[in-house]
Amino acid sequence: MTAGPASSLASVLCCGTPVTSEAPDWLRRRLLDAAGSVPFCTYMEWVLHDPDHGAYGSGQLRVGPQGDFVTSPSLGPDFAALLARQLVAWLEALQPRDGESLSLVETGPGEGQLAFDLVQWIAAERPDLAQRLELVLVEPNPGMAARQRLRLQSCPLPHRWARFADLAAAPLTGVVLAHEVLDALAVERFVADGALWRRQRVTLHGHGIRLEPGERLEPDALAQLAALGLAEPGPQRPSGWSSEWHPGLEPWLEDCGRALRCGQLLVIDYAHEAWRYYAPQRANGTLMAYRAQVAQADPLREPGCWDLTAHLCLESLQAAAESRGWLPLGQCRQGQALLALGLAERLHGLQQQPQLGLDQLLQRREALLRLVDPGALGDFRWVAFARASAEDRAGQAPPLFLLEPQSP
Repeated sequence: MTAGPASSLASVLCCGTPVTSEAPDWLRRRLLDAAGSVPFCTYMEWVLHDPDHGAYGSGQLRVGPQGDFVTSPSLGPDFAALLARQLVAWLEALQPRDGESLSLVETGPGEGQLAFDLVQWIAAERPDLAQRLELVLVEPNPGMAARQRLRLQSCPLPHRWARFADLAAAPLTGVVLAHEVLDALAVERFVADGALWRRQRVTLHGHGIRLEPGERLEPDALAQLAALGLAEPGPQRPSGWSSEWHPGLEPWLEDCGRALRCGQLLVIDYAHEAWRYYAPQRANGTLMAYRAQVAQADPLREPGCWDLTAHLCLESLQAAAESRGWLPLGQCRQGQALLALGLAERLHGLQQQPQLGLDQLLQRREALLRLVDPGALGDFRWVAFARASAEDRAGQAPPLFLLEPQSP
């Protein structure tokens, strides 16, 4: 258990008082093997994705109202039915090569509910497309993949699990969906010491662990932060001010791009513009931990038992994508996207479904409104990119985002 309160991360970073959390035996042994200290990025990778002890790797986290945290798909099938319109528009505009199937790829599929709801809608509403479409699931965590297989036992489309590296041998034509995936990539945290930015480390102290300042950031990292408007620490960002960046974005986008010959990538996640992400008043970054519908700010609490997540920085995502050959199509908030895809009409249509009882009607209505609530799920960002070979790009421009493209 954590020695400090839920706000201990703020205590570590802003007050300079180290708070020690108890380390489980597996993590203590791993830190001892690493000379007692690792960058926060390494720690986050371990506690989320270790196949035996990680929150996702072991499959212990549960998604949904009765699980650890709620996502848009876990509120019911309406989210998938609306999202499917966008995905189908892209899929139907693609031209696969002779003998090639179209592919709908979901990365990090969670419980498998979104994939299941999407293919059910496509099979019912676009049967011609369903006949030439396969579902591909990219899931690195064996514990989660086991639950997905159970959920998709009755999947109406051909489906398989694969790694991006496997798909790169014969790149696909289709659409890749990354719903609440990139926010689970391990982040590097950095902290001001009054004059310099230093990488934050997780350090072993007896049987506990602490967050402590480590080595100063290297020139490449400083240049990335400067490009986002974050200069050296100063009066607005005093000693203890901290935040994070996503070093895993470029490798992930590289791997994803190699797996897709032609098509689109849709990222749906919490994200901020750089000026909001690194605002002086955001003194602890965006990192949060979730478990059993509780959110708290201490990333060292019960390692391996909590989901750790950090928002994306839109400019960082855009720069990483373009550096790996992705073409930007546009971005908007989820509320805008779902309204453009027919949420208001769907909400109105509930009144025309007499088979629904009052309880069901109210639950569906509440779920639809939560999807566009600007203070919650409606603030998610939908960010779209396209991938095309030189020959495909010359023959036909990639289909546009259904919504008016916006710069970050």
